[in-house]
Amino acid sequence: MSDDARFRASFDGSKLSFLPDAVVRPRSREEVAAVLRLANRRGVPVTVRGAGTSLTGSGSPARGGWVLDLSGWRRLRVDAEAGMARVQAGVVVDDLHRAAEAAGWFYPPDPASKKYCTIGGNIACNAGGMHGGRYGVTRDFVLALEGFLPTGEFVRWGTPTRKYAAGFNLRDLWIGSEGMLGVVTEATVLLIPRPAVRWTLLTSFPDEESALRAARRLFAARVQPAICEFLDRFSVACAERVSGRPVFPGAAGCPVILLELAGSEGEVADARRDVLAWAKESAAGWREAADRAEAEALWAVRRTCSGAMFELGDSKLNEDIVVPLAAYERFARFLERLRRRSRLPIPTFGHLADGNLHVNIMYHAADRSEYQRAERTVVELMRGVVALGGAISGEHGVGLAKSPFLGFQHGPAEIRAMQAIKRALDPQGILNPGKMFTPFKVWEHPRLRLRLPWDHK
Repeated sequence: MSDDARFRASFDGSKLSFLPDAVVRPRSREEVAAVLRLANRRGVPVTVRGAGTSLTGSGSPARGGWVLDLSGWRRLRVDAEAGMARVQAGVVVDDLHRAAEAAGWFYPPDPASKKYCTIGGNIACNAGGMHGGRYGVTRDFVLALEGFLPTGEFVRWGTPTRKYAAGFNLRDLWIGSEGMLGVVTEATVLLIPRPAVRWTLLTSFPDEESALRAARRLFAARVQPAICEFLDRFSVACAERVSGRPVFPGAAGCPVILLELAGSEGEVADARRDVLAWAKESAAGWREAADRAEAEALWAVRRTCSGAMFELGDSKLNEDIVVPLAAYERFARFLERLRRRSRLPIPTFGHLADGNLHVNIMYHAADRSEYQRAERTVVELMRGVVALGGAISGEHGVGLAKSPFLGFQHGPAEIRAMQAIKRALDPQGILNPGKMFTPFKVWEHPRLRLRLPWDHK
């Protein structure tokens, strides 16, 4: 195995790098089983890898050992009659989307990295995306899993049926376990009918608190957008600077809510009337997309947000927290206090329909004062979110980056129960060790953060 292959397998989207001893690319179930049995006998750490898009370090081999690369496992079959798809762990999510749509179906989970992330990684962190508020996240679409226990034994959890109640639900235990409880090699996922009509609306607001208050009014009116995305004024300003054009002409630098309705022609027409009435009452301005091309241009702005943040600093702590609906306005005020106290830019955007917001604490890595303030701010953010009744992660998982905050979310008894499950399924502790339960302070290891040639700025 070349040094270049080992280096590329040493980090994920968090850019926290730990060089593995080897990268193993199995071609069959038998080879996966053999690798795990050998690793158990020798006590070798094993980290499963797909595309390496995790943003928390969950895909980085923190204890070295072997990287088990399943990115080549790309077999995909859509059952157009049953409305299901059978996919291997290395299938790229966008390929699943296109295969489902070609058969007249729809697979809703759509993380921002869908053009290159894999279904195995989505299962590992229970990925969501912009459709999560209405349709749900990866867990809501997984019917069955195949794979291996850390000891190398083959298992199936669930069946390719819409109902299953035979024994403990270990399928859902594996989903979101970040590759610590088993190796997923294949999944059967549920598809839903493809929406016939979609309609997109962009709205602007004078400030973040009024935008979040308006979102609560929309949901209270029983309107369920397929997508409902929020961009605060800092995110909008970054997107405008990168694209060179205003997000909302005539309202430059204002926070916006971008939403989409989807369904039958009648469903969308009825919901459109309710949404336009809401916009006239609550928004400072609104604009309908005239056609799909214009709608896609608006969504393209949303997709630039994460990269555009680097207009404000060369490093960021990207936190995907979850806020309860009832606490939206309190969170807006809390975030403004964090900005003032930290003296750091904290652009925030995300999914309003399920409260999953991406808070980006921006700083310059060479400025010791800035990254120390970033450290204090992320701790305060996590404590504040939990105090509001929220969660420290909605779709990125814990991995390394959020491991210091697991104790904010869970009490000692809860953490002990999780650790007991880990020991029961992985008695030698070989699968993805050093994650979740071992606090790792990213900001104390700035040299581990790689500067890659394809980085923004």
